[in-house]
Amino acid sequence: MERIKYTINKGVNRPVEFRGLKGQYIYTLAIGLAVLLIAFSILYIAKVPVYLLLPVIGIAGFGLFAGVYRLSHRFGEHGLMKALARRQVPFAIFCLTRKTVKKISGKESDN
Repeated sequence: MERIKYTINKGVNRPVEFRGLKGQYIYTLAIGLAVLLIAFSILYIAKVPVYLLLPVIGIAGFGLFAGVYRLSHRFGEHGLMKALARRQVPFAIFCLTRKTVKKISGKESDN
């Protein structure tokens, strides 16, 4: 009888990580690199001189990497989503009548 060996996946419930980037930042970097590739090809087809094109795309790529790594280290895995969600929450809700409060709480009577 042949023995079957199963390997244990020790990365279960861990975030996807690539060279220090976690989760959403990998996708952000991939999309940014794809945009840079498309921009390079469009500008190359438009006959922009290569000696101007390479430094511009190189500097933009460096800025993309630096920005994504800075966001990753500043906010962490889910921190950027939390920070963006926190900006959506209003500072205060102003109600000038009680009718609005009753409507929200579901205790409006038919008076």
